[in-house]
Amino acid sequence: QVQLAESGGGLVQAGGSLRLSCAASGRTFSSYAKAWFRQAPGKEREFVAAISWRPASTYYADSVKGRFTISRDNAKNTLYLQMNSLKPEDTAVYYCAASYRDGAIRDHKYDYWGQGTQVTVSS
Repeated sequence: QVQLAESGGGLVQAGGSLRLSCAASGRTFSSYAKAWFRQAPGKEREFVAAISWRPASTYYADSVKGRFTISRDNAKNTLYLQMNSLKPEDTAVYYCAASYRDGAIRDHKYDYWGQGTQVTVSS
């Protein structure tokens, strides 16, 4: 079992930056596919970014490409999402997710989820 805990959310003005962290506990998840999703009020959860195990390829939703960067620190068992040039439409609860299946990168079906962290971008 893997437990995931997000942190780093908050209130920021448009154009600002935030860095989200996702700490894993229970077992090392360095070999897992990992991703960030988000869910805005009244909307379905949507994919934001993912990083595969080996090689460490990264994938992004078109809406965040060029602004967000997903990365990992295997030694710290932590996943990150650096968010720059934030827009009001980025306001959502952000969730990290992990899967032992490489296919999760393609089908977005992850096995473990965190509780989420709120990101609010004011205009």
